[in-house]
Amino acid sequence: MLVSDFDYELPAGSIAQSAIEPRDEARLLVAAGMVDQTFRDLPDLLRGGDLVVVNRTRVRAARLRGNRIGTGGAVELLLTRRVSEVAWQALVRPARRIRPGVVVECGPITAEVMTGPDEGIVTVRLDAKGDVEDAIAERGELPLPPYFTGSLADSLRYQSMFAKTVGSAAASTAALHFTPRVTTGLARRGIAVAEVDLEIGLDTFRPMAAERLADHVMHMERYTVPDETVAAVSDARRGGGRVVAVGTTVVRTLETVAAGSGAVGAGSGESALFIHPGYRFAVVDAMITNFHAPRTTLIALVAAALGDGWREVYATAVARGYRFLSFGDAMLIEGMRSS
Repeated sequence: MLVSDFDYELPAGSIAQSAIEPRDEARLLVAAGMVDQTFRDLPDLLRGGDLVVVNRTRVRAARLRGNRIGTGGAVELLLTRRVSEVAWQALVRPARRIRPGVVVECGPITAEVMTGPDEGIVTVRLDAKGDVEDAIAERGELPLPPYFTGSLADSLRYQSMFAKTVGSAAASTAALHFTPRVTTGLARRGIAVAEVDLEIGLDTFRPMAAERLADHVMHMERYTVPDETVAAVSDARRGGGRVVAVGTTVVRTLETVAAGSGAVGAGSGESALFIHPGYRFAVVDAMITNFHAPRTTLIALVAAALGDGWREVYATAVARGYRFLSFGDAMLIEGMRSS
């Protein structure tokens, strides 16, 4: 299977360049039957006893702008993953002339290149007076997607209502549509909400560069599945409910910790799970997700869930004027797990 198999024509005008307010007024395409709905209708589209699982990670202010010591050249670092107490993985721009030993000063933060660049990725050692995370929060900028050329009235619009634990380099965009009105509606229908953590990293916003799908290597992302979520999945199964993942990050997390018979295990670790056509879902019954960019691992996951029908769904969404990518609309995919 080739990466080009996951290409499609995405008109520039289909890419959302503004954020809809209120959030739950975004459109929602129900893939089964190609039914047009609004996200606020979600509680009525799910079943009592279902379990909705969200990613509670918060987007880090991960974009650091600074200058190279010695030359003064401007350098931008996008922190994608914390590797150790002092080391971080980052995308660097411009990557030309960046070598191990280069030091970039970003206000109160000093970044020394330790390894790379490898396809624009470096490992840097970050030093700051006091706590580095505090310094990043003070100095860094929220890493809005490069294809988003609009503006946000409030940077919190790129955080979901569930965002708590800092760690991601991008938002769980499917969760951006949720509002208290939606969660109240879920509760009234007897639909519970549970949480996981997946620190969203590089593969969320990078196209697959390999020619063959089998040659693409996923980057590690740290996850945590709490005991409460394990219990909630078990309760849903006992009651005949479905597990509904909000976003591809939740799908990958739950499938990573699959424990048989639709159950999951608790704990923390790192996942490089690559879901693509041919994968059999062990935990997730349904998924809420935005419309994704061509040739990405996210499209491969959607194709695993929808089969060859993914192209028809995407073509329909384009034809009906759905808004794509991070601040775009969403769709509901059901019937994913083989019982």
